[in-house]
Amino acid sequence: MSDFVPVAKLADLPPQGKLTVEIDGRFVVLFRIDGQVSCIDDVCTHDGGTLGDGDLENFSIACPRHGAKFDVRNGQAMTMPATEATIAHDVKVEGEQIFVRLYDEPRKSVEIAHVADSQSGLGMGLCEDKVREALKSVIDPELFVNIVDLGLIYVVDLAPGEAGKTNVHIEMTMTSPMCPAGPQLVGGSKKAVEDMPGVGVVDVKVVMDPPWSPDKMTEEARDQLGIF
Repeated sequence: MSDFVPVAKLADLPPQGKLTVEIDGRFVVLFRIDGQVSCIDDVCTHDGGTLGDGDLENFSIACPRHGAKFDVRNGQAMTMPATEATIAHDVKVEGEQIFVRLYDEPRKSVEIAHVADSQSGLGMGLCEDKVREALKSVIDPELFVNIVDLGLIYVVDLAPGEAGKTNVHIEMTMTSPMCPAGPQLVGGSKKAVEDMPGVGVVDVKVVMDPPWSPDKMTEEARDQLGIF
């Protein structure tokens, strides 16, 4: 772990955009999505492609070579053919200056900076679609598919909270009652939503009725898993 170093001005990173920068001979990509500023290595773990040249969609970046997608907030691999996370780095913003602290290993807990953007969740208002998009950063460790496309998220309810924030209630299921990844998926879901701008209390409840079945998956998930 290094110290925070200045890497760019906030004005150089447009809202809903990305910026590739070099830090001590290492290329990383900065992202500014819905008021969240994050940073990951400019490397696809599948074949070494440059992620900064890929297509950005919400919180995912697609490698231009074979289409593997990574979560820009924590570097987690979201789709095949990538199965390993790329390295994510801590970010902070002071005034108009963006600072990054580099790491040498992938991590699931990453420091993300929050800024006030007119296009951010704070400006446009929190909604169910934004919560579900944030939950796509949570990947099933056995199937390597995000929990939204797997069909594990049943209910997302929003309610007014304290200090102008929004409380979020989530009901989710598991692929089986004894799913060993259950605690990890619940904890990851809670953190993914808590990190969203404007969110207050997050409550995640596991339900098994109705039971999960493969027909709840999206077409994208079916394609990833080879189910036709």
